Amino acid sequence: MTETERHVGRVEQVWIFPVKSLAGRSVQAAEVEPSGLRGDRAWAAHDDDGAVLRAKDEPAMASVPATGDPEADAATLTAVLGRAVRLERGGQQPGAAPVHLVSRQAIDRAAAGEVPEGCSADDPRANLLLHLEDDDERTWVGRQLRIGTAVLEVTRTPKHCLGVYAEVRTPGEVRVGDDVLL
Repeated sequence: MTETERHVGRVEQVWIFPVKSLAGRSVQAAEVEPSGLRGDRAWAAHDDDGAVLRAKDEPAMASVPATGDPEADAATLTAVLGRAVRLERGGQQPGAAPVHLVSRQAIDRAAAGEVPEGCSADDPRANLLLHLEDDDERTWVGRQLRIGTAVLEVTRTPKHCLGVYAEVRTPGEVRVGDDVLL
């Protein structure tokens, strides 16, 4: 920790969502690249007409665990949805930042009924679940965090979910248990 940094919490969980709209998988560590966590939202599901399939329109997708193997994930989705599905490399979703962080405290506040307007608190789908000591991640907008060997800049709060979005300033690795330094 440098002289100007302060400890605000720890990483409780690290999540990667290999296919957009599918369930993610918890990992112990992940490489943070300029585009986000390696392998996160790398694939998008498409139907025969080329339309992108989303859990918003196909709720069954959200409970399908993605493996990161595009052939296996497409076969599972085909079986679940009852129609042909193929996976294509996905680009970053418009309006999303490379890394989504949410605190355990935000989830607890949402469970108690304190949900920001327009926000869905059911499944934050965040990459990093943080346990904060006495902080609120919404106050971090415009500030930098060091987590593991990565440096993130918090850019904004999402419109439809809990937590904050961050850009990657220094790629590195994040692990469960890493300190969160502000």
